[in-house]
Amino acid sequence: MTHSTLPRAPAGRLPARAGIGLKSQHHRDVLDGRPDLGFFEIHAENYMVAGGPFHHYLGLIRADYPLSLHGVGLSIGAEQPLDQAHLQRLAALIRRYEPASFSEHLAWSTHGEVFLNDLLPLAYDQANLMRVCQHIDQVQSHLQRQMLLENPATYLEFDDSSLAEAEFISEVVKRTGCGLLLDLSNAYLSCINHNRDLRAYLDALPLQAVGEIHLAGFAEDQDAAGARLLIDHHGSAVDDAVWTLYRETLQRLGPVPTLIERDNEIPPLAVLSREAERAEGLLRKAAAR
Repeated sequence: MTHSTLPRAPAGRLPARAGIGLKSQHHRDVLDGRPDLGFFEIHAENYMVAGGPFHHYLGLIRADYPLSLHGVGLSIGAEQPLDQAHLQRLAALIRRYEPASFSEHLAWSTHGEVFLNDLLPLAYDQANLMRVCQHIDQVQSHLQRQMLLENPATYLEFDDSSLAEAEFISEVVKRTGCGLLLDLSNAYLSCINHNRDLRAYLDALPLQAVGEIHLAGFAEDQDAAGARLLIDHHGSAVDDAVWTLYRETLQRLGPVPTLIERDNEIPPLAVLSREAERAEGLLRKAAAR
């Protein structure tokens, strides 16, 4: 990638550039090649230990790149209270690396003593709205920073939901002051799976609160009725339909920090860098406008 002409971010914020997830198989390539990427993202739960090789390499890489910390285990949407030990480990990680951004999912993954290695959907009703807001207030108070909430990828909806998903997210942002991590792949996938109007869904979100955008690949299947079913697998390149949606979104919002997500079937660093360069080109055009 060539040196970027995009503006740098103020201290404490991600630059409005393209980044990728930091993967262990790329540690040496990053240190040896110093690719011109805007930032790296890590999953917080992979670093909730005191030492080891992941911390060794992250410390070296963090010296030269901004960091986005992405949580997958806080279980913001669960009925039970937040895990205080998990929250403490998260706070320690933030103190250690001072990431420019912290985000979590609108989902749940805990039930009693059981942790489910998945991001599960919740009903969009008043009880869950109050609970999610309480949990986010608790997280932001404990961490002393704003968090970004990611819109989910879903495959089913609850009959007893009384709010639309975008309405639910808008209320959470309004009540807590959290930001929005706009995952455009999730938005596209969920709207296809539930036969929603994609543009109407995006129009209903609090786009003024977007602090970061995610782009990822998906797999395609069919449901029991033979209808198209998209699966959020993060194992392929970003789909052309999502690139089109990204271009439209930047026309509305201007340049926004953008992550290329890839968690399965990890390709060489150069492949991910090329995808980031494609996003970077669109960000440059948005900045020029």
